Amino acid sequence: MAVHAAVALAAVLAAGGAPAQKPESERVASTGPATGSGQAYPNRPVRFICPYVPGGAGDIFSRTIAQKLTEALGQTVVVDNRPGANGGIGTDLVAKAAPDGHTLLMGNSGPLAVNPVLYKKVPYDPLKDFAPITQGTSYMYVLVVPGALPVTNLNEFTALLKAKPGQMTYGSTGIGGGNHLSGELFNLMTGTQSVHVPYTGSAAALAALLGGQLNYMFDTVITSVPHLRAGRLRGIGVTALRRASALPEVPTLDELGLKGFELTQWQAVVAPAGTPKPVVDQLYREVAKALKLPDVVERLATQGGNELVGNTPEEFAQVIKNDLAKYAKLVKSAKIQVQ
Repeated sequence: MAVHAAVALAAVLAAGGAPAQKPESERVASTGPATGSGQAYPNRPVRFICPYVPGGAGDIFSRTIAQKLTEALGQTVVVDNRPGANGGIGTDLVAKAAPDGHTLLMGNSGPLAVNPVLYKKVPYDPLKDFAPITQGTSYMYVLVVPGALPVTNLNEFTALLKAKPGQMTYGSTGIGGGNHLSGELFNLMTGTQSVHVPYTGSAAALAALLGGQLNYMFDTVITSVPHLRAGRLRGIGVTALRRASALPEVPTLDELGLKGFELTQWQAVVAPAGTPKPVVDQLYREVAKALKLPDVVERLATQGGNELVGNTPEEFAQVIKNDLAKYAKLVKSAKIQVQ
């Protein structure tokens, strides 16, 4: 879609209307299920709320899925970026939207599984206010150290941390971020003590690691790969229970002896609670189908470093419940507090 067309469509949506319809002969016939009003779904453009800034991983996922849904549904699916509050602003907007399938959320582990147990209060209930559609991706972190650090494996790295309690530092994208939580879980499982240094984003933390201001980091696979290939960083282990397809040579921390070490996060498609089941089922089918397309695999898996999922609404609902319990336990055990 051209930029001017996207802007015009966004203006129409903001005004609560719908764009002018094409002649009947040019329109894509709708064979979708009925909404609560009895009309076939979708009967107007769909907003896909991304609770993060343009250009990031969440935005890339949102735009990739929105394009495929536009092609499949015969209605434009517009990405609407609503960043802020660690994803909470956009997430809350969808929690309070009409449950008719015309407002969707790019759901993420942070606002749906971490924030509710990290903060004393969030303005939405992750279990009651949303209708899970499908988990689109799963992404892990890789424990990386500068190439100059004199360690080559987990045992040597752990020994170094234990020899310098409270002296070694690791960076993150902020309190409650996946790389922070990975670091806290690592400290708990190895009995080590390291200093957490939060940054405003992954780029800043990675730059500090490469610049020698940090000793290690749990980084996303996709951003670490170029530095690992160039020898600027060394990969110790990944945080999933299976190796990353983009880093098959790096073992899992579970393989290396930290049995049960697992911290992965996800991107997903979610609707407001009360969205008709036929609509949820249709969206699930279309997103799951999109995740198998070669260009989507290339963008989200090969280039994006994600594992693609596409589970059922019921399976995804269980993932959210399990993660809420897991993160609640971790936050309590590590005594993580929002400052």
